[in-house]
Order: sequence, then structure tokens, then C-alpha cells
Amino acid sequence: MNSRVEARGASLDVVKLAVAVSLLVGGILAFYYFSGISTLLRVIGLLVIGAGAAAIAFQTEKGRLLWQFASDSRMEVRKVVWPSRQETLQTTLVVVVMVLIVGIVLWLFDMILMSILRFLTGQGG
Repeated sequence: MNSRVEARGASLDVVKLAVAVSLLVGGILAFYYFSGISTLLRVIGLLVIGAGAAAIAFQTEKGRLLWQFASDSRMEVRKVVWPSRQETLQTTLVVVVMVLIVGIVLWLFDMILMSILRFLTGQGG
């Protein structure tokens, strides 16, 4: 009996997801179909339809798992120790200087190799 209840719940989840997707697709189609109406009203309507589709989708098992993942991720972001402004500026400066140095070195290698290639092929003089 338990497997029958799980199968019914899974099929109901599929129906809910299908309704959410069709609602979202219908909202997008309506957005373009009613192009004569103000863009602001169409965007507001699309946002309301999108929120309704999300509300339906979050009622499924996959939606609840997605919501749990988002809340767990938010909790982990709060634990991160962000660098100070000075550390960020110093790191950025080091990256910019290294990019310039590597660019200059690669430019010099290119010039040397091009000179060697011109000498070997007899071009340029």
C-alpha cells in the first residue's frame, strides 16, 4: 500500500510540474500576444504568472528539495569570511601587475620568435 501512495504522489508531482510549466509558457505567450498593451502591465502580469508557477512548482517534492537547498546555501554564505576592502584592493593590484608582466613577456617572446622566423625564411631584409 505504501508504494501505491508514493506512486500516486509522484504522478501528482508530475501533474503539478506540468501545470507550472504550461502556466509559465502561457504567460510568456500572452506577454507577446498582447504587445499593444503597456509593457509595464505585461511585465507585472508575467511576474505574477511566474510567481504562481513557482508556487505550484514548490509544492512538489523536487520543489521542496530545491527550497531546502536554497536555504542551506544561504546559511553557508553567511558563514563565509569575506575579505576586507584593503585585502581586495591588494589582491586586485597583484593580479593586474601579474597580467601586465605576463603580457609583456609573451610580447617579447613573440617578437624574438618572429625575428628568428624572418631570418630563417629570408623575409624582411
